[in-house]
Amino acid sequence: MKQHVILFFLFTFSFAARSQTIESITADSIIKFSKKQIGIKYSYANCSPNKGFDCSGFVFYVFNHFNINVPRASMDYEKMGRVISSDSAMPGDIIVFTGTDSKNRHPGHVGIILSRPGRELSFIHSSSSKKAPGVKISTYKESPVYKIRFIKIIRLMSICNPKL
Repeated sequence: MKQHVILFFLFTFSFAARSQTIESITADSIIKFSKKQIGIKYSYANCSPNKGFDCSGFVFYVFNHFNINVPRASMDYEKMGRVISSDSAMPGDIIVFTGTDSKNRHPGHVGIILSRPGRELSFIHSSSSKKAPGVKISTYKESPVYKIRFIKIIRLMSICNPKL
């Protein structure tokens, strides 16, 4: 009986601690943490700041830091999340693009929205570009290729955006 009571309390407290952590996540904390990764090199099929990130590895690493489950592979974002219009995108939403072949309309690249509604759409991602590979901030203005490759913006969960 004593073991059952101890197990019950351990389960209850660990669940409560995790729930409290998830509820206290803000978009600002996600953005702040993601920006700490700027400059980390691009590395195919990796999700570690020590080895580098591919695009989905970067998004996975950032959200996993906050115990939020997201797919590890960009192709798994195809049927994931609630679609949000680009003019309603909020910091912490995930932007999904095709891969380098924009005619193949399946997810191949992902990033995290930084901008607030009404501002130029900006996002942080791990880019494989030859000019500037690695974690960086990009905008549509910077590269019209992103507009061509754009698929959707998704919201995985309600993240608190207190500074609207």
